[in-house]
Parts: sequence; C-alpha cells; structure tokens
Amino acid sequence: GGFARGAGHGSTFQDTFGNWWHVSTIAISVKNNFERRLGLWPAGFDQDGVMLCNTSYGDYPQYYPKEKIDPLQSQFTGWMLLNYNKPVQVSSSFGGYTSNFAVDENIRTYWSAASGKKGEWLQSDLGKVSTVCAIQINYADQNSELMGKQKNIFHQYKIYSSTDGKKWNNLIDKSKNTTDVPHDYVELHSPVEARFIKIENIRIPSGKFAISGFRIFGKGHGSVPDSVRDLVVLRGNSERRNAWLKWKQSDNATGYVIYTGIASDKLYTSIMVYHSNEYYFTAMDKNLPYYFQIEAFNESGIGRRTQVVKVD
Repeated sequence: GGFARGAGHGSTFQDTFGNWWHVSTIAISVKNNFERRLGLWPAGFDQDGVMLCNTSYGDYPQYYPKEKIDPLQSQFTGWMLLNYNKPVQVSSSFGGYTSNFAVDENIRTYWSAASGKKGEWLQSDLGKVSTVCAIQINYADQNSELMGKQKNIFHQYKIYSSTDGKKWNNLIDKSKNTTDVPHDYVELHSPVEARFIKIENIRIPSGKFAISGFRIFGKGHGSVPDSVRDLVVLRGNSERRNAWLKWKQSDNATGYVIYTGIASDKLYTSIMVYHSNEYYFTAMDKNLPYYFQIEAFNESGIGRRTQVVKVD
C-alpha cells in the first residue's frame, strides 16, 4: 500500500552498525514495463530467529539510525501527509493528466503541465493552516526525449508557502540546483505554519513539467482518529491463502494501516490503505492461523490500534 507500492526482487544486508536492511524493487511500469524504484526497509530477526521487515509508514519520512537499533522500534518521524486528495490549482494541464493526480498517493498517476517552460506551477491547499516539516517532489516523465544513461540532467524549482493564498514566502530555492532529483526530498531547517504550498518550475531536463506526487509532510492541528471499530476478517475454506477484511469507516481518518502475522506478537506485515474500509489480503500460508490489527491515521497523527483478531 501507500504511494510507492510493492516489494519485489530484493536483497538483505547489514550496515556498519550491524543493522539489517532489506532493499526491494517497486514497480511503476507506466512508460516502460521495467520502470522501477528502490525501497529500503529496516529488517532483522526476532528471538525465535524469524526474519522480519518493518515497512510501517515506510514511504513517510523516517529517521536514519546512527547506532544499532531494534528494527521493530519505529524510526518514523511522526510527520503525517498533509495534502492527500486536497484541492490543487495549476498553471495549465496537458490532456487527461489533471491536477489531482499529483496528490492521489499513486506513483503511477501524474499531473502534467502543458509545457516544460519556466513559470509552470502547482499549488496545493492543505485545507487549514498546518505545521509543515518536509516536502517531497516526485517528477514524472511526459514527452521526454531522453533515452538511456544521460549526463548533465538536473531539475530546478522554487517552493513558496502561504497562510492565506495571497501573501507568499520563499520556502525552498533550488533555482541553481545541478543535481538529478527525480524524487527530491527537502526537510525544512525549521517547521513553518502554512495552508498553501506552491511549486514553480525553473527547469526540467526534457519534456513537460509533470509531477506524480507533490507530498507535504508535517502535523495538522486537529484530533487524531479514534480506534477503528468492527474489524472483521473473513477467511473461507475454498482459498485459505486469502482473507477479506472489513471495518467501520472512521469519519476523520485519511487512511488505515493493517498489521498481520502468524502470531499475536509477530505482526510483521503492514499494509497502508487510503480512502477505503476494506482490503483483500492474499499473502497467507493456508496451513497457519493469522492475526490482525488495524489503526487509523490522519493529518494530525495515528489512532490506537484495535485488539488483535485471530482467524484460523
């Protein structure tokens, strides 16, 4: 689940502190069947020697450990996504690549401006003033003429913030950048209070100015969701590798994270679900019981997990 979905062909290794990591390929497969990205997740082994991988909120900002850590101890910053499916304004749009594809948390869809010219822009409305801590700009390829390995590829842009959509402050200036940053991530030196965040194109390597994910992270000033109610897990006998999960929709939830595993203290698999109150899970061993929990989240934080539900 989440923005960058999937955990394909991978490898597991240790860093200089002795921490285990798992690196995996993430499929995009829009412009080319082998269009991929890489995911990096904390990994390790529990007291029974069971290998685990912690992917919870794995495509949200994480702290990088500078010492030996417990992989089950979250390194999540707590900065939530502030602009999922929120209103967007743009300078122009090309074809069916409309503005809200830039904030739908799907790396395969994207907004494209009508050109790649300097001055094309996208503005995201957070709905209310929030604390902004970091921004990730995920570019997409539209009408690019570059093929194969290239030199001297770089992106340049400016980002502005505003509390009212009228008076703007300079937030990030990459107008002199000379680095290839197809997935640029900028952590602010100091958090800012803002409702509107605007990115203005200065230069792209080729094609049109296009963004698959304009992701703004920080903290909203509302209340976190309540614990999810009425979690039901249905596992039939016809195909015991699969289960249908359903729960009561939380009014103030942006999404949910499902945790599952082969024991109540081994819920090592996590799945992020947006804008839905059901999920079809297809990764079980048919001969083992499974255990499930779920939590809701929104712009202000994460709610309490439910009690563990067992299915035989």
